[in-house]
This record gives sequence, structure tokens and C-alpha cells, in this order.
Amino acid sequence: MDEQTLNEELHDCLFAVRTQVHGELKELARQSGLTDTQTDALWRLSRGPEMTARRLAESLQCDASTATSMIDRLERRGLVRREAHPTDRRVKVIRLTPEGCAMRDRIVRHTAERSPFARLGLEDRLRLHALLQEAVGAGRPGDDEGAEAAGAPEEAGSVGEAGALEEGQR
Repeated sequence: MDEQTLNEELHDCLFAVRTQVHGELKELARQSGLTDTQTDALWRLSRGPEMTARRLAESLQCDASTATSMIDRLERRGLVRREAHPTDRRVKVIRLTPEGCAMRDRIVRHTAERSPFARLGLEDRLRLHALLQEAVGAGRPGDDEGAEAAGAPEEAGSVGEAGALEEGQR
């Protein structure tokens, strides 16, 4: 297989995985009364360190005002709460509530149960994980952007502790 065909087929596979995962999450979101993006936000709110609204917006590929509106809707649903930042009164920290953590856990379970990667053995999944991390640039010295884009978790505590979002002034 030549290099161009290989690259095209790799992208075909990535799009197929994305379509399958997105379809499964879309169904769960519909059943839960959430939008696709709200489901994605709940996932990201509990992954890695606290995030600014801008970082969340960038990871969701939306603008900051859209992210803020989504946070408002999630707060009305009782899935997140705003708290004062301990050192900067201009910043609000958004935390998953117990209901938000439960919904996030439901999303994770749903995804794991229907994952296209479940067909692979542990060793194959570990190898694929390493290759995908390498492809997005995660793990390279000084390259935090690739890890963030991949949703790679940094060392964090429990979902409740890691489930925060710093929001700057509106």
C-alpha cells in the first residue's frame, strides 16, 4: 500500500470511529435531555486539571460565550455549580455536583460498553493508545497542547476534585 492510500485509509478509520462514538453519545445525550456538546463538556470537566472557560471552549471548538451559556444550562440542570475562586475573586470555579458526577459516570460507562476499542485486547489497546498519543504530540517534552487536544488526563484526584472549570469574567 502506498503512503497516500495508507494515510487516506487511516483517516477513513478515524472518521468511522468518530461517527460510531458520536452516534452512541448522541443517543445517550438525547435520552438524558442533554445536547451532544453538554455531554462532551461533562466529560471534559472531570478530565485533568481545572480549566478556564477559554480552554474548555477551545477543546469544544466553540467560543467563550457559548461555553458560558452551556455552563449556565448545566447549572440550571443541577449538574454543575459555581464557586468563588480561592485566590482570585474575578474567577469562578465550576464544579460537577454529585448529580453531574453521576451523569459523567453514566457517560463513561456508556462509552466503555459500546467502545469500538472493546473489540481489541488489552495489549492492542495499550499499543493503539501509545500510537495515538504520539500522533497528537502528547508526551513530547514541552508539548502540552497535544495532550490537551487528546483529552489526556493530567494527574488529578477524584472526579469531584478534578471536575472543575475556572471561568474568567464574562
